[in-house]
Amino acid sequence: MMVAARPTNFMNMTRRRLLSASALPLLLPGRVWSAEVAPSERVVMGFIGMGIQGRGLLGGFLGDPGVTVVAVCDVDTTRRKAAQAQVEQHYGQNRPEGWKGCEAYAGFAEMLERKDIDAVCIATPDHWHAIITVAALKAGKDVYCEKPLTHNIHEAVVVMETAKATGRVVQTGSMQRSMGEFRVACELALNGVLGKVSRVDVNFSGPAKPNDLAEEAMEPGLDWDQWLGPAPLAKYSSVLSPRGVHGHYPAWRDYAEYGGGGMTDFGAHHLDIAQWGLGMDGSGPVEARPAPGALEAFAKGQPGGIRGTELSYANGVVVRQVSGYGVEFVGSDGVVRVDRGRFELVLGGKAVAKKSGDEDRVSVESQYMRAEKDLLGDAKIRLAKSTNHLADFIASVKSRKAPVASEIAGGCTAIGCHLMAMANRTGKTVGWDPVKRELVGGGIDPKELTRVYRGMKI
Repeated sequence: MMVAARPTNFMNMTRRRLLSASALPLLLPGRVWSAEVAPSERVVMGFIGMGIQGRGLLGGFLGDPGVTVVAVCDVDTTRRKAAQAQVEQHYGQNRPEGWKGCEAYAGFAEMLERKDIDAVCIATPDHWHAIITVAALKAGKDVYCEKPLTHNIHEAVVVMETAKATGRVVQTGSMQRSMGEFRVACELALNGVLGKVSRVDVNFSGPAKPNDLAEEAMEPGLDWDQWLGPAPLAKYSSVLSPRGVHGHYPAWRDYAEYGGGGMTDFGAHHLDIAQWGLGMDGSGPVEARPAPGALEAFAKGQPGGIRGTELSYANGVVVRQVSGYGVEFVGSDGVVRVDRGRFELVLGGKAVAKKSGDEDRVSVESQYMRAEKDLLGDAKIRLAKSTNHLADFIASVKSRKAPVASEIAGGCTAIGCHLMAMANRTGKTVGWDPVKRELVGGGIDPKELTRVYRGMKI
């Protein structure tokens, strides 16, 4: 399907559980999954990065009859062939009309040259996200890219600008926007049900540390130079790229050359919800303050344990990085606490909705839906409603309307996460202009906004 460009449960729930939940066909309305889709109306997709997250996303998109998968890409031979076999097996019993098989690519550039591909799904390590996203947008593809959308602030600005210039659709993999408990919590905050919101607490760990991994014997079938890509040359470690088809989430995100630690991992989920509920999509904080003891934590090689980073917004709201619920909006008249499968609303000191754990007999849906019915019936602000993140992307590709987690939402959330990491890494308060998207106040080297790219630029 070729389409025109659009107009100007709990904190410890594993990614696997969240992804499988979002990818299951039964979570989509039956009319979507059962509908007959003409070949000309199907979205033709390619997939880049076939680790555990990429395979889960592949399975989710394969379950949509409005999607045809024709290509997979990975720098590891085993993972690449396994993903190709996954597609071939899926279509073995029910080949889409005109489908000629699934091609496996070692490099993404060749895949992006294909004119028949409408959209790509990117699930590589973070340090490749923006580079591939920008290349795909310029090649005329719509993009579903895992969060965090970018590895640094410079990349976030470039991705947002490129999406605007090309008119393509971008969905960031911030799947919590497609979960009802988070949407309702944000609507309660936006519509004044909590009174004046003064603080939002978010729960995630600290930033990444420099790569200090010992060298291991090279993995057969892996193009290690391509895996590193824009990052500095480094010795191979299976911690970064596990051997073959692995069943766990690799720890590359704990090393600054490739990821941002928990601060851009779950930080990209929970800060995203904080900004959604503050009406800050497209904007962001004006200041980031480091956590107490941040420099000492880096000196000890333990930045992941950092807690207490703060973001300040122009309206006076403070976002604090703490332990606790995923996200907690604190207002003058009440508090709403939300996490995956958890929802608690307190008004006037009284709990009016509560689903706090697996031991509760109530469902999270019953609690947030009751709050929505009783307190948001006449709400002036209603957020985009999505029940399945992957289906929301496909619907946006077809309609050319912005998805629930666009490049603006994903880019500005990424910037907030990177500002927090920057404050901790430097031990300094960071001033930020969310309109001009530039540092203010001096004291921070602009080089902190980007990285040195090896053999390429963005």
